Amino acid sequence: MAEQKTSRADKGTIDILGIMEMIPHRYPFLLIDRVIDLTPDVSATGVKNVSINEPFFQGHFPRQPVMPGVLLIEAMAQTAAVLVVETLEGEAAGKLVYFMTVDGARFRRPVTPGDQVMVHVSKLRNRRNVWRFKGEAKVNGQLMAEAEFSAMIMED
Repeated sequence: MAEQKTSRADKGTIDILGIMEMIPHRYPFLLIDRVIDLTPDVSATGVKNVSINEPFFQGHFPRQPVMPGVLLIEAMAQTAAVLVVETLEGEAAGKLVYFMTVDGARFRRPVTPGDQVMVHVSKLRNRRNVWRFKGEAKVNGQLMAEAEFSAMIMED
């Protein structure tokens, strides 16, 4: 049986297998399904297909399922981590990315099962292993959440 390599439909698109090669997150904490529109050292868009089968919906909230806002911020961070790995041409693959700051987080509307969240992340700046980003989570073009955040790339 032939070994399957990372599937990239075109430059700037990374599927779930590619994401799993690039960042260490796994179920149930891998919160992006695909990365599209990736421009190294500039920006990327993560795609999260929200399903009622997500484990957090059991308790948040059983009668009115809402994706926790902190998980939208985490999806931004994971999209940013893929951007960093691609920018550094794989040099950072598998390394851990630690939050340093989250600023100006705003949660505008609830994300619910059936939504497809587009997680837009733009690099603001970086110095050595510290990176700063602006992130937005949108559903059908409507802003659901936004934040600026800093992260440090560390050896695992």
